[in-house]
Amino acid sequence: MDKIKISRRQLMGGAGGTVLVASAGGLIPQWAWAQEVVKLGLLHSLSGTIAIAEASLVDAEKMAVEEINAAGGVLGKKIEIVLEDGASENTVFAEKARKLLERDKVAAIIGCYTSASRKAVLPALAANNGLLYYPTYYEGQEMDKHVIYPSQEATQSVVAASEWLVKEKGKSIFLVGSDYIYPRTCNKIAKQAIARVGGKVVGEEYAPLGHTEFSSIINKIKAAKPDCIYSTVVGGSNVAFYKQLRAAGLDGTKQVLLSTVVSENEVEGIGRDNAVGYYACMGYFQSLKNPVNERFVKAFKAKYGAQRVIGDPMEVAYNSVHLWKLAVEKAKSFDPAKVIAASAGIEIDAPEGKVRVHENNHHVYKKVRVGRAQADGQFEVVWESPDLIAPNPFPKF
Repeated sequence: MDKIKISRRQLMGGAGGTVLVASAGGLIPQWAWAQEVVKLGLLHSLSGTIAIAEASLVDAEKMAVEEINAAGGVLGKKIEIVLEDGASENTVFAEKARKLLERDKVAAIIGCYTSASRKAVLPALAANNGLLYYPTYYEGQEMDKHVIYPSQEATQSVVAASEWLVKEKGKSIFLVGSDYIYPRTCNKIAKQAIARVGGKVVGEEYAPLGHTEFSSIINKIKAAKPDCIYSTVVGGSNVAFYKQLRAAGLDGTKQVLLSTVVSENEVEGIGRDNAVGYYACMGYFQSLKNPVNERFVKAFKAKYGAQRVIGDPMEVAYNSVHLWKLAVEKAKSFDPAKVIAASAGIEIDAPEGKVRVHENNHHVYKKVRVGRAQADGQFEVVWESPDLIAPNPFPKF
């Protein structure tokens, strides 16, 4: 819509003194002009087994939208959220993605949590020239032209975590994970990194997704007597795993364990007493001391409650909305192809620090950190990468 110049007298016409604004199509009410919107889809599991980890991302995304709208919106348009529930079912994610793109005509989608749900929406993105921001750390092995990946792919966290363990905590490492693509890919990367810095893998075990009986694996860990455990056990299984480790005498004061999938949110589910002393490697921890993060945490708690905690995927979800806004403004367009092209090199001062979109692989440069879980459920940062780590979604094995 193109504005044209009109007089103040023309503007003040209309019944009841309604202010009118001129456009190429004639005079329209000012409220209609002001309410022009761009739709942004949020697609996450608000129900089902994954909701415990995924639903909180929506809160962070909504806060980012409110901030942007309060500052004037995007290209003069306010963002209107269209929220859909993937219900922890990949078929539902696919259906809702098609609905968002075909019926709601959203400019972009921020969404998905598991890699399976992300892969389920790729056909809808391809068929509708869609755009997805995927805010969860994942195994890599993908670069879809319709997706931006603002979280760490596996090499960024796994290499740093593995090398830190061997250099700082001991050379013998036991690998344990849930039995699906993310843990198995991470452990391929970990084995190479561990060997490269002089470490040794003394065991490798997997449990089915949702598994709650870890006594057999824990007995193997005790027999191997590793210096460290590298864990990619995911979701609710961690509640059982951490409790059973502690019951077996392998709590955080006696056994070094580092996970690349346990954030503050998971600690709340595991129980602070069960997690204390164990380590995690993430791009973001709520305890980070910098002005941007302190404002972010303060605003989030003011909006959602002082008891709420913020984990890595939530912060990345928040970043995703802002990265989309900046790319749209750089492209001067909401067209997904133009937004993707404009994304290369975009940098933001995020709560975690600087994040920059890679020149061509749709992932991001970012720092990663190791934190140790404290009694209050927060992590004390004990190490961070000195520089931004370049993404390498297709490592050679």
